[in-house]
Amino acid sequence: MSNPNKFSIVNPAKSPVFYGYIVLFFGSLGVLASIPGQTVGVSVFTDPVKDALGLTRNEFSNAYMFGTFLSSFFISRAGKWFDKFGARYVAFFAALLLSVSLLLCSFSAKISSVFSELLNTKSWVVPFLVITILFFLIRFSGQGVITMSSRNMIMLWFDKNRGKVNSISSIGVSLGFSMSPLVFNYLIENYGWEKSWQILALVLVVFSFFIIQFYRDKPEDFNLKPDGHSVNNSKTNIVSTVKDFTLTEAKKTRAFWIIGLILAFNSFFITGFTFHVVSIFESQGFEKSQAIAIFVPISIIAIIISTIANILSDYIKHNIYVLIMIFSGFLASIGLLLLSKSMGIYLLISGLGVLGGLFAVVNAVTWPRYFGRKHLGAITGKSMSFLVIASAIAPTIFSYCYTTLGSYSFMSYITIAYLIVLGIGFIKFKNPQ
Repeated sequence: MSNPNKFSIVNPAKSPVFYGYIVLFFGSLGVLASIPGQTVGVSVFTDPVKDALGLTRNEFSNAYMFGTFLSSFFISRAGKWFDKFGARYVAFFAALLLSVSLLLCSFSAKISSVFSELLNTKSWVVPFLVITILFFLIRFSGQGVITMSSRNMIMLWFDKNRGKVNSISSIGVSLGFSMSPLVFNYLIENYGWEKSWQILALVLVVFSFFIIQFYRDKPEDFNLKPDGHSVNNSKTNIVSTVKDFTLTEAKKTRAFWIIGLILAFNSFFITGFTFHVVSIFESQGFEKSQAIAIFVPISIIAIIISTIANILSDYIKHNIYVLIMIFSGFLASIGLLLLSKSMGIYLLISGLGVLGGLFAVVNAVTWPRYFGRKHLGAITGKSMSFLVIASAIAPTIFSYCYTTLGSYSFMSYITIAYLIVLGIGFIKFKNPQ
């Protein structure tokens, strides 16, 4: 890139501290900025928005599924945009797109009414199509592009200290995600769901300015190397990978698929659970406040696990993390099955906490450790498509499980079967390097 500082007055080469730490701060904020497009951010809006649109829970879940699933076809392309144009511009336009999308979401009921009048119909199909398109926009820009570009950018600025740095980022991100349902719920109760989305849209417009000012693609653009070493420092060898895999080469390894599929499981379970968390707990006699509050202990466990695992990730093999994620998935699945009992709640909290904590490590640190930095965007973009597809189908499967079978607990049989197959595939798992 001819001018990596274009449109900005900030010059990383003249920073009094290694600029990677600035990247760490704003990249972490970037992941937090994706929350309105994440399931944890959408779930709080589920009941008021579906009621305003006149959709049933199944119809609303289907709209979320189709919108998210559609976005998965573009995530891989966004990964290639990251490799070509860098995190700075990709994240900037994604933030603006998410902002516009949230603004349109705030008018979704009015937009549906206008189209219904023009078509002279009161069919549920009109609001269904409107919210499906809007879900596509916020899921693609929020869950997909901003998250991927911000996280990858941080990883490109560090190598030997990648795990330690990611532990710092994970703490802030986990706290932000855990608090977001409470914050969003406060906004909705005090300002209504329409104005709440408008407030979040304004925040994203402001943040897009900070992206242009402080996001930077890679240290080599400024005569630096990861971890803060000068490119002229011949005594420093920070390259920990033997080979930079292309996406085609990565897909030929067992590690790519096992990692991608366990991350997809996390996305599936967390999305389905979060999207229907109020309904899941109400079906077992709990109140809404109790349902939302469950994210706090889950996040505390996730923060502790991710901090320890991130620090150790610079020194130990990552296959143990994948194995523990599979085991944690079993705990969470059994917890959902036994949710009516106190033991079930403890298993669910511990399972999701450990799963989420290790997800933050594997999804950020393991990819560049196993497959290199050169094609990181394409590889993580493909992996992100797995996560998006999983998150797309989760709310609908959870919803139909409840409305058809009468209980969310039956989901556990599906997830346990999936994990058994994944556990068998893990037997010959190894680092491609």
